[in-house]
Amino acid sequence: MRSLEKLSYSYSLSDWRQGYESQPQESEYIIDNIEGEIPVDLSGTLYRNGPGLLEIYDTPLQHPFDGDGMICSFSFDNGQCFFRNRFVKTREYIEEHKAGKMLYRGVFGSQKPGGWLANLFDIRVKNIANTNVIYWGNKLLALWEAAQPYSLNPENLETIGLDNLEGTLQQEDVFSAHPRIDRQSLFNHGKPSLVNFGIKPGLSSTITVYEFDELGKIIDRYSHITKGFSFIHDFVITPNYCIFFQNPTTYNPLPFIFGLRGAGECVNFESNKPTKIILIPRNTPHDQIITLEVEAGFIFHHSNAFEVNNTEIIIDSICYSQLSQIDPKSSYKEVDFDKLAPGQLWRFKLNLTTKQVIKELINPRCVEFPSINSENVGRNYRYIFIGASDHPTKNAPLQALLKLDLITKQEQLYSFAPKGFTGEPVFIPKKNPESEDDGWVLTLVYDSTYHRSDLVIFDGKNISQPIATLHLKQHIPYGLHGSWKEKNN
Repeated sequence: MRSLEKLSYSYSLSDWRQGYESQPQESEYIIDNIEGEIPVDLSGTLYRNGPGLLEIYDTPLQHPFDGDGMICSFSFDNGQCFFRNRFVKTREYIEEHKAGKMLYRGVFGSQKPGGWLANLFDIRVKNIANTNVIYWGNKLLALWEAAQPYSLNPENLETIGLDNLEGTLQQEDVFSAHPRIDRQSLFNHGKPSLVNFGIKPGLSSTITVYEFDELGKIIDRYSHITKGFSFIHDFVITPNYCIFFQNPTTYNPLPFIFGLRGAGECVNFESNKPTKIILIPRNTPHDQIITLEVEAGFIFHHSNAFEVNNTEIIIDSICYSQLSQIDPKSSYKEVDFDKLAPGQLWRFKLNLTTKQVIKELINPRCVEFPSINSENVGRNYRYIFIGASDHPTKNAPLQALLKLDLITKQEQLYSFAPKGFTGEPVFIPKKNPESEDDGWVLTLVYDSTYHRSDLVIFDGKNISQPIATLHLKQHIPYGLHGSWKEKNN
């Protein structure tokens, strides 16, 4: 590991590729190989989710997003950390395990063996529960945006079963993998609420918003129909709005129906059309919808949004100039990063009076998976912690942790290049913090030298060097999202 303030550009595609090997082993142990010291007052559990299997009984997956979800937990207590990983035992996972073969196609192009005839007219969706994991309302939930969540035992990660959230979700309802927590909700008497959504895409798409209180009870549910196909992975909230960026995409289902391509391969990005920004009021009757347009490219993830006054809203998002189309003829492991558009952090200033949107580049570096202090979700904020490339401008794998100060424009970068590869950091505020960045930043790093993963802990105020590096006994395939649960909370 090295602290970076240089313009180096260093990674090996073969090193990066190793991080996409499956991890079929489920383990649990106290992590005893540690550099530095774990903060004694870091007390709670970090949960992570991501695809654990990149092939199913010798059938390689076309895309890692099709992999079965594997939950990892890192439980901290009195300067020690206990690690555990378990697969989410979905109904489809169990069926394939019993059959000893692949039974379901993947949304992102993974096909059952046997060519198009074996996949013809099979439009079943496999719930892979592989995108996020949250603890809310005394439940630990594994999330995948195209289905209902799976409930897990928060202590041992054993799968309890599909969860309709106390009857809130009907059989055909879906629950996104990107919920937002409003720490001081106007709609829950100033107490925390969880806000999430589900999409039913089509020629017109239905966006359904769910708001839950701190006990997991439904506060409100409301829907909006927008014209056109919707590929919406993430959203943001402010005290008064839920905000969605409807990427300019179309969908032709015929190649999927006829067994030629996966559903994700049938999405077409229309770069010559604008992105729609849809603002849905959180206050009843939710009918004063505001729709704006902007040239935004393609957006997977947002950092945050906040209201400046009654007429202006700021949104910070990761934008790509193009959606990287999935190529059914090539492996995702053979990607040429130089030919792909990097994700970059942009700021959108929405004027609700003039209906104008101003777009500004915050930082030119290739970045993804932003994390902020959870107390500032939906409100003005200063700091972003985010996975970043080692090089300041080129597209490349994420190999660094970047801290951005949105006020002073200063940045700190700690790079794990050339052998380390990162993902989403998670910021954990300290109790009684002195500042917004007074906390710890935890990030999981794949170390290709030893073919293992490390959990690295930083001081949020200064990420020039790690506080502690916890070496696992095995590697964890590149994951997606995670969350923190305070002990006894």
